[in-house]
Amino acid sequence: LILEEFRELREQPTDPQAEQELINSIEQVYFSTDSFDIVKYELEKLPPVLNLQELEEYRDKLKQQQAAVSKKVADLILEKQPAYVKELERVTSLQTGLQLAAVICTNGRRHLNIAKEGFTQASLGLLANQRKRQLLIGLLKSLRTIKTLQRTDVRLSEMLEEEDYPGAIQLCLECQKAASTFKHYSCISELNSKLQDTLEQIEEQLDVALSKICKNFDINHYTKVQQAYRLLGKTQTAMDQLHMHFTQAIHNTVFQVVLGYVELCAGNTDTKFQKLQYKDLCTHVTPDSYIPCLADLCKALWEVMLSYYRTMEWHEKHDSEDTISASEGSNMMGTEETNFDRGYIKKKLEHGLTRIWQDVQLKVKTYLLGTDLSIFKYDDFIFVLDIISRLMQVGEEFCGSKSEVLQESIRKQSVNYFKNYHRTRLDELRMFLENETWELCPVKSNFSILQLHEFKFMEQSRSPSVSPSKQPASTSSKTVTLFEQYCSGGNPFEIQANHKDEETEDVLASNGYESDEQEKSAYQEYDSDSDVPEELKRDYVDEQTGDAPVKSVSRETLKSRKKSDYSLNKVNAPILTNTTLNVIRLVGKYMQMMNILKPIAFDVIHFMSQLFDYYLYAIYTFFGRNDSLESTGLGLSSSRLRTTLNRIQESLIDLEVSADPTATLAAAEERKEKVPSPHLSHLVVLTSGDTLYGLAERVVATESLVFLAEQFEFLQPHLDAVMPAVKKPFLQQFYSQTVSTASELRKPIYWIVAGKAIDYEQMLLLMANVKWDVKEIMSQHNIYVDALLKEFEQFNRRLNEVSKRVRIPLPVSNILWEHCIRLANRTIVEGYANVKKCSNEGRALMQLDFQQFLMKLEKLTDIRPIPDKEFVETYIKAYYLTENDMERWIKEHREYSTKQLTNLVNVCLGSHINKKARQKLLAAIDDIDRPKR
Repeated sequence: LILEEFRELREQPTDPQAEQELINSIEQVYFSTDSFDIVKYELEKLPPVLNLQELEEYRDKLKQQQAAVSKKVADLILEKQPAYVKELERVTSLQTGLQLAAVICTNGRRHLNIAKEGFTQASLGLLANQRKRQLLIGLLKSLRTIKTLQRTDVRLSEMLEEEDYPGAIQLCLECQKAASTFKHYSCISELNSKLQDTLEQIEEQLDVALSKICKNFDINHYTKVQQAYRLLGKTQTAMDQLHMHFTQAIHNTVFQVVLGYVELCAGNTDTKFQKLQYKDLCTHVTPDSYIPCLADLCKALWEVMLSYYRTMEWHEKHDSEDTISASEGSNMMGTEETNFDRGYIKKKLEHGLTRIWQDVQLKVKTYLLGTDLSIFKYDDFIFVLDIISRLMQVGEEFCGSKSEVLQESIRKQSVNYFKNYHRTRLDELRMFLENETWELCPVKSNFSILQLHEFKFMEQSRSPSVSPSKQPASTSSKTVTLFEQYCSGGNPFEIQANHKDEETEDVLASNGYESDEQEKSAYQEYDSDSDVPEELKRDYVDEQTGDAPVKSVSRETLKSRKKSDYSLNKVNAPILTNTTLNVIRLVGKYMQMMNILKPIAFDVIHFMSQLFDYYLYAIYTFFGRNDSLESTGLGLSSSRLRTTLNRIQESLIDLEVSADPTATLAAAEERKEKVPSPHLSHLVVLTSGDTLYGLAERVVATESLVFLAEQFEFLQPHLDAVMPAVKKPFLQQFYSQTVSTASELRKPIYWIVAGKAIDYEQMLLLMANVKWDVKEIMSQHNIYVDALLKEFEQFNRRLNEVSKRVRIPLPVSNILWEHCIRLANRTIVEGYANVKKCSNEGRALMQLDFQQFLMKLEKLTDIRPIPDKEFVETYIKAYYLTENDMERWIKEHREYSTKQLTNLVNVCLGSHINKKARQKLLAAIDDIDRPKR
């Protein structure tokens, strides 16, 4: 019926748009889902005064709206009718299924009742008993586990006594895990608390075991400790504790070592020293026990650092093993945690290297500052430096540190000690020089400074590199560190004070010869016509380092060395004195200190240079100082030599006789750094012509200086290696401006001998008596030539006499002959310049005299060419020059004096130069001489 009404409504003709407008005009309140009273709502809307027409119109509107809504609802219902029918069919089907399920349930209940009635009471009792049996078996197992847990503490104690920490911790953790399983039992709660206390006790004993590693590392012991901490999951905590123990071990070790020596020296059992601070305790160490205590202190600290080094080695080895095992595993989370712990431990160990070394440095520095090192003798002080140097080497290998703390501390004390020591040695050197008689110190021909005790350290330091073939091939290219060398045992500080060379020095010869047979052989070789020995040939070649040029060596020249080298009657041993040997020994001691403590290398080398400076200045002052030398114009002293001597005099020589009380403090301090100028011993006689004016002493002194310079040259690479880079210019300047000038002293020193050995004044007098204005060409030379040659022959004999006392090296004999010949030739020119009148025949006579002199002279000496030969010949030939050539010649030859040039012009007057030309030439000479005034 309803559907039919809906269809009627739908069949009524309507306007859809109008209907929609009607629906839209309905008030919203009508669409509310709440309970809504429509009638009340509409009545409340009525106005106070009712109008029937308006009411009817409003009623019609509501009816239209109702009709529109009804029609809309009818449309919607009709649209959903097929779906409704379909859903109704589903409900009917569901009802049928429920009825079938009810039947199945009824049948199931019926069958269950039948099964229940089929079981007996005995069967159910059997099942109950079986269940009870299973519960009792579980209870028995639990009771046995509890009984085992109760007895665990005994086994834990045994494992701790055996130092099986990993096993004890593993057992304790397993017990705790088992206890947590049975925590519902009342007896387990007490056991759990006891296990926790036991675990804490194990950790305490584990910490004690960890502290033992600091002094005596045992790989098995440390492996157990690390495994135990790993089981506890406290590897980072263990590393923190380990570093704390190392710090404490350093403090306790040094305190106990120093305390032991202090109490031993105190000689009583007074316990007041144990209450002192370490700094105060160090001040009570006596000088006698200072060095043994320092050595033991370094030994103990070495053990601590070696333990740390081996600890790092252990971790590096096990880290690589853990990395390999982790790469084979699959637990990524566990691997990440392990890698984090490993990284933390690595950083902690690397940081601990510097920290531990700083602690060691501070402890040793405190010990060093506790005693004034200036009270020790040199050998003891060197031994202290050697210990500290080795400790710094240990530190550098330990963590790569340069040991700034120790270096600064020991450097200050070393410089102060060495400054005072050097000042004393300089005063001793002055005393030696003033008492030196310049006698030859007989040493063997194979003498080397490396044979001296003071230089033995160089052979020890050079041995690994000098002969690598003697070392195994596996170690020749790799330097073994101290930690690698002493890792398995030993101690680098076990070197005692008696570690000195037991060999005796075998450097001195007897009477200048190493044996009587050698002396006899030397004379036989000199007198025989046999071949000259190879060593003498080498001597001839090697000693050509002087300033005089020499000609090429031939067999005949070697045989004729009777004239030029006065050394064949002596073994070719170095020429040096006792003072030279003492200076060399001092240099060796200085280098020992420098080699041990490289930070003070510059100060030591500076003091070494002062030793050489003072020795050089003394030789010059004793044998080479002569104000008349520079007036010769021959350049005997080079500008470099003069500069060096002036520098030494200004910086090192104290020229004041007595201290000025009014002098400033700065001036007084500056004078402390200087040494008074030495004075030649009164036993040395330099005025006797029979000894060639002390030629033997001059040779020994000068050649000892040259030998000393050669030794400095030999030591230069070693000095250069230890000298700081910023200070190397000083070393280069010292060698280029001082050491290399030693051989230059030969010229001024031997010039004094040459100037007195020949009577040049007598020759001038003989030349003045010669008549040069002869009219005929003479065939016979003048008598002054013979007189001069006799002087040279006498000089040669005296030279031979001196050579019997001291070997005269070839450069020395060459310089002596060169000086004498040069002076003779210049005396000849001076004699020719004194001539008032001279003819062409007189000039020819001059040439004849000079050629005779040269011919005879060449038989006495091997020096070629003859020095200043051209100086004489050019002056003689200048007589024949024309006016223009003469003027040009005068301007080109400024080596002649004004007197010699003026005389040349005056003598030529009247022969081929007139007065006008003479005035012109004299004016040219005056122009040349003016800048010299």
